[in-house]
Amino acid sequence: MRTDGQQGPEIWIRGPVAAPEPGPQEPAHAAATARRYSWVGTHGGAGVSTLVAVYGGHDCGRQWPGPDDPRSVLLVARTHASGLAAVLRALEVFRLGEVPPGLDLDAVVLVADAPGRLPRPLEKQVRLIESLVDVYRVPWVSDWRLGDLSGTPPRETEPLARLTGATTRHK
Repeated sequence: MRTDGQQGPEIWIRGPVAAPEPGPQEPAHAAATARRYSWVGTHGGAGVSTLVAVYGGHDCGRQWPGPDDPRSVLLVARTHASGLAAVLRALEVFRLGEVPPGLDLDAVVLVADAPGRLPRPLEKQVRLIESLVDVYRVPWVSDWRLGDLSGTPPRETEPLARLTGATTRHK
């Protein structure tokens, strides 16, 4: 601050500063890179391998990502009672800091365990999970059950497809 009787920050006193000369600029997206994800199943049969085949990313199975794997984690579970309980246990492990250092929990991905609506008690569990973390839902896909992963992700998964950078054409 100046002591010669003038008030205010020096920039107010000096006046405008000349704009820098325009030069070649890189596009804003050139420095950004797509985020990579490690998919971690919270229980056996969660659907990790299928999701990796459809949406890309690293398949960790039921293990935490290793040092060379992407640090951004997507937890995966089925929408049955034991699957939702497994997600809640995994969220508690994250909350307590009992995961390998440097892991970042991005979201939970819930894969339908059957066609149709969830029973009320299961829907209540999903709402609880949604109050704790971002949740992406994947509906029942009959083709996936038959092993046909060649199609595009279902329309309901558009937010997940955007997150992971997967193709966004829909069935």
